[in-house]
Amino acid sequence: MSNNLKNSQKKKLVVLSGAGISAESGISTFRDSTGLWENYRIEDVASPEGFARDPEFVLNFYNARRRQLREVKPNAAHLILAELQQDLDVHIITQNVDDLHERAGSKNVIHLHGELKKVRPVDSENDIVKWENDLNVGDTDNRGIQLRPHIVWFGEVVSELEHAVKVVSEADYFLIIGTSMQVYPAAGLVEYVPSSGIVFVVDPQLENKFTNRENFFKTSATEGMRMLKQILRTKL
Repeated sequence: MSNNLKNSQKKKLVVLSGAGISAESGISTFRDSTGLWENYRIEDVASPEGFARDPEFVLNFYNARRRQLREVKPNAAHLILAELQQDLDVHIITQNVDDLHERAGSKNVIHLHGELKKVRPVDSENDIVKWENDLNVGDTDNRGIQLRPHIVWFGEVVSELEHAVKVVSEADYFLIIGTSMQVYPAAGLVEYVPSSGIVFVVDPQLENKFTNRENFFKTSATEGMRMLKQILRTKL
């Protein structure tokens, strides 16, 4: 039996993950009281205008984030999501720019906001190149065009949104984990869950307005995923 046929017979779990799941691996978040936005202005490090104004400053910001990835590992929440692929057709839509889902073993990952380990020329959204090391002013593509982080900055188009909407519209289960649900258009994806879909939420701070009380876990990502794994397996 082909993998595609196997997956077609599995229930589809679609996951919307945010900074909270990676925070448990030691990656700084942007929105909490000790987050990265406390030390940097959004317009300076996450906008095309900021990059045009001081590209070296912006590149150094992302170089530091990229270096940090070498020091962290996927946590139990990442690993459980990967493990669930044995029983469910799991698709992850993440707002995170790290690669922890992939390193945990998840196969179907959509990065809404780009990826730290990829870069692209400043004049193209499509010529994407894998990049592990620091990116500096003067690093160019084969046409001599400066490279920039493959990150969706504020004011830029979320090119993976249409793909994400399609995936969500086919969900049997939809999991919101580690996200404030304040950043759009990602937060709006929950509106595309089918009426037959079951929504779960795992977050220690989020107020529940998305699902029934029994499907809401006001806990850390790792603790919540340990509980949710058992619940999902009873539904198979």
